[in-house]
This record gives sequence, C-alpha cells and structure tokens, in this order.
Amino acid sequence: MIKQIFTWWNSQTFGTFLYTTLFGKLVGKDEQGNKYYKNGKGKRWVIYKGEINASKITSEWYLWIHGISNQPPSENDKIKFSWQKPHKDNKTGTDESFTPNKIIKNDKKFKKYESWKP
Repeated sequence: MIKQIFTWWNSQTFGTFLYTTLFGKLVGKDEQGNKYYKNGKGKRWVIYKGEINASKITSEWYLWIHGISNQPPSENDKIKFSWQKPHKDNKTGTDESFTPNKIIKNDKKFKKYESWKP
C-alpha cells in the first residue's frame, strides 16, 4: 500500500485507486489483465496489470479508450484469423527488442551508424 501511494510506475497510485473506486465503472478486461473503466461524464481510463506501458493496450481496446468507438469490444471482436499474431507490447530498449541478423552486439567493430562519403 505504501508503494502504491508514492510511486505511479508500480500500477495505479492511491489517487487513481480512490477515483476508480468512487467514480469508475468497470467496462471490461483484456487478455493481458488490464482493466478498463469509465465514469458518468464519459472519461475513460485503464488500470494496467503490472508495469505501466501504453503499448500493452490491444487494438480492440485502443479504439474504445481513445473514443474512436463508443462500444467496448465484444467477444466477436476478439476472434482472430489464423494469420494474425497475438498482441505483444513494445519491447524497445529491453533485451527482448528486435535486432537484425546482421548486427552482432558483441562485435567490437560494429558502429551504430555509417558516415556518409561523397
């Protein structure tokens, strides 16, 4: 509880918890465990499960949270085609980020850029 009061990066703060308890109505939950709320005036917000990272919002919920769609996603919207991959959050800056095959991180001769030669 003390961690929640003073740090915003560890899920919701105490203020968000209080506001959600008093004014929030749970609209739904996605497959990653994020919970989506709205109040009587139309404000929408998400309580992330685990680390706060906006790229965790799936495409179905993205439309709703940004006001593009007034209806939250239904079970029919969650049906995926065989060619669709499951949603993954952005891993830039982590060890799980994408690295092209031609780049070897342990190579001392590797430059992050190439100088332009006329």
